[in-house]
Amino acid sequence: MFGTPKRGVGAYATVGLETGVAAASPHKLVVMLYDGVIVSLLSAINNIKVTNIAAKGAALSKAITIIDNGLRASLDKNAGGEIAANLDSLYDYMSRRLLEANIKNDVAIIEEVRGLMADLRSAWVEIGDKSDMPPPSMQQTPSLMSA
Repeated sequence: MFGTPKRGVGAYATVGLETGVAAASPHKLVVMLYDGVIVSLLSAINNIKVTNIAAKGAALSKAITIIDNGLRASLDKNAGGEIAANLDSLYDYMSRRLLEANIKNDVAIIEEVRGLMADLRSAWVEIGDKSDMPPPSMQQTPSLMSA
């Protein structure tokens, strides 16, 4: 009559995610995409270990979709210049490696891509932390008169 608790929790999580996406800055959205890929890759690794091939394939497919339709599609190659072109090449490489990992059930390849993704995420978070700071001229400096 009221549905299962699992279904309710899933609906709540979906609303939470949608709210987070709607309220997120473009910078935060990219971090969320990186997080989505990393979670999918960890899921794929776990599913290889328990020989759940269907779930492994679904997790890798999700990671590739996020890379291709989220991260690559959001690149502005005109404004981003060489950096955007390099990221595009790296994302293409990662997608191809994950296709290979899917065929071979190769955890090492998935770990390689997860490491690259984690490095990109870390750099992106660091850039965001710096961009959230006010310019030096706007930061409060200690007053010499208060001493």
